[in-house]
Amino acid sequence: MISYMVRKFVFIVTVLFFIFQVPVFPDNKISVLKHQIQVPRLSPPPTGFIPRHEDLTKDGKPNAIYSMTSDSVPILWIDDDYNMKWTDMEGDMINDCLLIDRNKDGFYGGQGDLIIDYVDSNDDGKADLQIIIEYSKERKPDEVWPNGHVMIVFDTDNDQIFNYVDWRDYKIKSWDKSGPCDFFTDYSGQTAFTKIHASTYDMGDLRLNWENPFLFYDPDKDGLSEIAIRLLDQPNNAKVPSKSWNSYENMQLLGKINWISLSVDLDNDNTSGREFDFDFTIGFRGLKNGGFDYMDQVHKIKHLRGLPEADKFFLDPRWRQLTELIYSDHDHAQELIFQRGKWESAHFVYDEDDDCHRWERVEFYDPMDPFKVGAQKGGIDNHTQSDASGDRGEWDMDFSGGGKLYIGPFDGRLHLHGAEWGCWRIDQFSEFYQGWDRRWMNKDPEIFSTVRYDDTDNNGFIDQIAYDMDGDKQYETTVKLRELGIDDTANLIDLSKFTYKDYRKLMDKIAGDMWTNAQRMKKLAQQVGINTTWFAYWDHPLSVREKYHKGYWLQYYIFQEMIAKFNREGRPEMVEKAMKSYYSGNWKNWK
Repeated sequence: MISYMVRKFVFIVTVLFFIFQVPVFPDNKISVLKHQIQVPRLSPPPTGFIPRHEDLTKDGKPNAIYSMTSDSVPILWIDDDYNMKWTDMEGDMINDCLLIDRNKDGFYGGQGDLIIDYVDSNDDGKADLQIIIEYSKERKPDEVWPNGHVMIVFDTDNDQIFNYVDWRDYKIKSWDKSGPCDFFTDYSGQTAFTKIHASTYDMGDLRLNWENPFLFYDPDKDGLSEIAIRLLDQPNNAKVPSKSWNSYENMQLLGKINWISLSVDLDNDNTSGREFDFDFTIGFRGLKNGGFDYMDQVHKIKHLRGLPEADKFFLDPRWRQLTELIYSDHDHAQELIFQRGKWESAHFVYDEDDDCHRWERVEFYDPMDPFKVGAQKGGIDNHTQSDASGDRGEWDMDFSGGGKLYIGPFDGRLHLHGAEWGCWRIDQFSEFYQGWDRRWMNKDPEIFSTVRYDDTDNNGFIDQIAYDMDGDKQYETTVKLRELGIDDTANLIDLSKFTYKDYRKLMDKIAGDMWTNAQRMKKLAQQVGINTTWFAYWDHPLSVREKYHKGYWLQYYIFQEMIAKFNREGRPEMVEKAMKSYYSGNWKNWK
């Protein structure tokens, strides 16, 4: 009986530890167990602990609360709007600032510490801006990146979700998520953030930032992001050649956006479990002398300036003295990119296997070796956050195409105008994946099919397609449109004025035309005696995306059947006719 009661008592104690993260004994010497489940808030002080208040302004009202967490980490709350009471146990997360002395050295806002500042800029009683300053354990001389964080989240959709802090170890973890892409930090909906992987003391102008900003758009107001625009103020590393590339002198922000990406969920199929199902990204680079100056994009922010008397608590109080931030906002970013930007190259990535559930996944394919595979191996998926296979990349390295797109007559897909070449590494059934956020799926294909695209006449349009479909890294088939008498030009698509409705219409047209062509080919194939029942799986799309995907493959398989049949029958004129029809996308006059 006693043994049973002891076991029951231990069980209850353990449950209380894990659920509430507070000591169940009054003895403060008993430490709190580390949690395996997510802890949603900063833990309250130990039972019996009495916080100390301080009147910093000497007006008879408290402005600071010295407290600690249940696992004895010292914390300091600063009241920036003069509404703190002597009976308060913590700040109110509206216009208050929280300092966490993670290294317990007695200095709350210094090296090794985490600072979280809340700002209610419109006086509606809720914070709409959160600033997080994270300092690394030690200051590393002449090493700016990665050495801390400065991240600001703008709650433009008023959902009160900001950055994610893991309260088990008091670290910012803005990449943590539930499932593939339900991020705890507020990236979904109409929202924005700025971020740099550096400490404030390594930043000359604290009004600027590196990701400045990352904008998420929710045009249909469903709480998910259909468009994401990422704007980078990349430091000019060649400014002082005698200094390290990572030195203070060479890592200063320029006040110029010289790297952008624009990602779109074309078919609006993002949903729970697919929160960031972006289908394509177009990116512009101006890293030498291009981009655009954004120093006139000034945002005066009410209540951004913190309590002056509290400056003494901060290793670098300059950010607490700001009254404005400079960044491109939701309303002006697209205009600045397309009207003001002077770009040096354009990069295009399309997620053909539809397995990319984070913006970077469909952002990075490099114009490198088509056949080398793996992170940092020198292939098109060289970037550690690219997809090992399944995406299609195209690159206009002199920006001759002006960032415009077109629908290729040879495959009915979107392509980048001005691209010198492109490459599609096929992952037909989304079997392979690369990236640190899916380590359990992290496998690179050993054998893969590859399609290469080239603009051999330099007119801005692809005119040569080479196929390595058996994965031996040799192109067994090369199709030249000019030799088939096919005009490679197409109507240009200018994205500069596009709204989300325009993107949806574009995708509906592409998928619709793809599927219409597939059905037309199916009927023609049956007329010449081809059994299309073999392709029944591809003949039943359930969405716009499947019309696009299955329509392409249905056409491909039927075309291969046609070519094989006509070759067997010794009918070269029909082979040529099928080739012209397939690569021009025109089957209307087939008889």
